[in-house]
Order: sequence, then C-alpha cells, then structure tokens
Amino acid sequence: MKFARLGESGSEIPVVIEEGRTYDLRPVTSDVDGPFLASDPAARTRAALDAGALAELDGADALRIGSPIVRPGAVVCIGQNYAAHARESGSEPPTVPIMFLKTPNTVVGPNDTVTIPRGSEKTDWEVELGVVIGARTAYLDSPAEAAAHIAGYVLCNDVSERTFQLEISGGQWSKGKIAFGFNPTGPWLVTPDEIDTETLRLRSFVNGEPRQDSSTDDMVFTVPELVHHLSQVMTLEPGDLILTGTPQGVALSGRFPYLKPGDVVEVDIDGLGSQRQEFVAWEAQR
Repeated sequence: MKFARLGESGSEIPVVIEEGRTYDLRPVTSDVDGPFLASDPAARTRAALDAGALAELDGADALRIGSPIVRPGAVVCIGQNYAAHARESGSEPPTVPIMFLKTPNTVVGPNDTVTIPRGSEKTDWEVELGVVIGARTAYLDSPAEAAAHIAGYVLCNDVSERTFQLEISGGQWSKGKIAFGFNPTGPWLVTPDEIDTETLRLRSFVNGEPRQDSSTDDMVFTVPELVHHLSQVMTLEPGDLILTGTPQGVALSGRFPYLKPGDVVEVDIDGLGSQRQEFVAWEAQR
C-alpha cells in the first residue's frame, strides 16, 4: 500500500494509491501523521477501500507531490552505513552506528526546488532509504522487535553541505545537513509488506549522468539493527524518520563536482519511486 500527500505546501491532501488509482484518504484521516501511523493505517485504509468509502481524487495527477508524511518530530540520520561509502570518505566502516540529526523543516516534497545555501561551494547529494516509525519505540530487547515499530519506507535525498559538515562543524555533522529543504522525501510511504530492505537498488544522477548505483546489501547495519540501536539511546515516536545512510558515489569522494545552480539531481530506489530536484542559488530565492 502506498500513502502520499498531494497539493500545495501546507495544504496537502492525504491519499492512498491503489492499482494506479489515487483515493482521497480524508474520510479516514486528516493527514499522514503520527496518530494515523500508530493506528494500523493499512488495515483502516483497506477497510475503507473495501467498503467503498474512499472516492478517487479528481485531478490528482496535476497536483504537487508533497512529502508523504507530515513534518516529523525527529529526523535521525546514520553516517557511513555503506562500507564502500565509508571507504570513499577516508574511513573504515564503523563498528557502532554513527548518528546525527536533521531539523524537521528539511523535509519537503520529492520534486521541490532545493536552494543551495549562501556561500556554499560543496553541496552534495545522497540517495537514502528512509524508515518511518509507526509505534513509540524505546529499549527494544532485540532487532527482531523492530518490525512491529515500522510504519513503512520512503525515498530520501540527504542533501549535504560538506564545508559546513566537516570544516566548520566543531566535530558534529549536523551543520552541513540542516539547511531548509535539505531532505526531499517521497513520493510515497510504502508499507513494509511491499519492501525487502535487504536487497534494494539505490541510484542517483546529476544532469542525467549516473553517480550512485548500489544496493542495501552493502549496509553495515541493517534496518532492524539500526532501529534497535537507536531505541537504546532515544525514544522514537510515530511519524519520526530515520535516514539509513548513503552508498558510494557522492561528490565528497572527489570523483565528481559538487552541485551548482541549475543542476538537476534525480534519485530512485526500487519500489519507492523516484525524485527530481533542480538546485538554485540562494540569491534567487530572496
């Protein structure tokens, strides 16, 4: 099952996409938010579909695609979680997950324009598998318990500014991760029954040229291991978003130039759809 949110920013309509048709989800929920995700959303939606309670949304194809989840309370990121990416960054794969945070206002629609921060010369792309939490999660006893706490999966682009992240960071990475709009998300939230997180292909392109092309089988820590580990150090709430790391092939590797105004980034993951963002100069957005 695929959930999405369509319409102008701040006025998105929750929908479910079923067999190529887009149904208005408002008879079931006002939005794809924490309370909805914590209340067995797939079963509730299936019951409404089977009862004929959901109408198709007129003009859905013409509407902007928003993030498939409401702005989360927390965006938790994992660094260097692909072995090859860790090595291209000059490090060996970590022995424990590296965690940092993005601010909630980084989460925007999958095709929204992204503004390069003022003064940036090292804006970078990172295709990532995102995990959306569906139940309050703290102190899980084992990774096997993680599945019951996951509402679904999303495609994300963890946009990064490497000077802010590594050169003026003071030792913390978040400075390079928290510019507004630096986390295009979607187009869909896909329920766990449709996704095998161990064998997903991830790809990115800049101006049509291939950059990243890898699989989640290169992950250092699996999705269940990450959710379990994070639950030992924080409480995750329904609607929170975890970004699970990016594979090799980013500009930080030194093999590709950083992004400049006018560049177009496309990312995709098997089963989770695709995104397209144009990058523009900060001055053009004042």
